Amino acid sequence: MPVNSEDIRRLAAELESCQKILLALGDANRQHMMLEMMRMEQCSGVRVGAITEHTHLSRPAVSHHIQILKDAGLLKMRREGTKNYYYFDADTEAMNRLIRMLEHAKALMEQLPDRSGTSAV
Repeated sequence: MPVNSEDIRRLAAELESCQKILLALGDANRQHMMLEMMRMEQCSGVRVGAITEHTHLSRPAVSHHIQILKDAGLLKMRREGTKNYYYFDADTEAMNRLIRMLEHAKALMEQLPDRSGTSAV
């Protein structure tokens, strides 16, 4: 079944609904920060100071990136007195939207003919 304009419009809408999470995951500094947080193996949460110590980022930069990850639904925060602990707890609906969009994009690509301009021999 060929790809039609409705398929492309639906994929565009799906991509638009995933922009926050894609933006959050697409930044090299945030990827590095997330990897370092995972390597710390602190499932109950990590403080900004600990993240700063394990990355090349300043404390304000870590806080900035944490806010973007929180807004994207990838991180949550737990407070103990005056201390904040950040941990991974992804918004499952946001993750499911991302997975559905990627699966839809893959399915559409598999339906497309070879457009490389070279003919098969």
